[in-house]
Amino acid sequence: MNAKTFKLNITVPPEAIDNLGHVNNVIYLQWVQDVAEAHWQHNSTDEMLQIYAWVALEHIIKYHAPAFEGEQITIETWIEKFEGVRSFRRTKIYRPADQKVLATAITNWCLLNMETRKPLRVPEGFAAYYEEVNQ
Repeated sequence: MNAKTFKLNITVPPEAIDNLGHVNNVIYLQWVQDVAEAHWQHNSTDEMLQIYAWVALEHIIKYHAPAFEGEQITIETWIEKFEGVRSFRRTKIYRPADQKVLATAITNWCLLNMETRKPLRVPEGFAAYYEEVNQ
């Protein structure tokens, strides 16, 4: 799958800072979830949003460098692959000012049918909503 990257740009707010003076680890995980949700909302049809939902099965996150209050941060995400009921998503959080990678994550998501709340095989057409368009 030739994945389409989705980006969010944020400014680190004061409430993200822990007692060590940098962004708390839990905040990075929240950003991983926030960008995944924004990507899903942005790339899906209204019908998809009504019928399906994603739940996280596993997060693997690596912290590479600290971020501080007021810094501009970019959060990028993309779908690596769909497999059965699962989606494997990658996320990179970095500081554009110096291109320093702050954290990276791989998340394993499970597709649910909103009506039954049960796992559902990812429909074949989903990949088209998350692939690069070759022009």
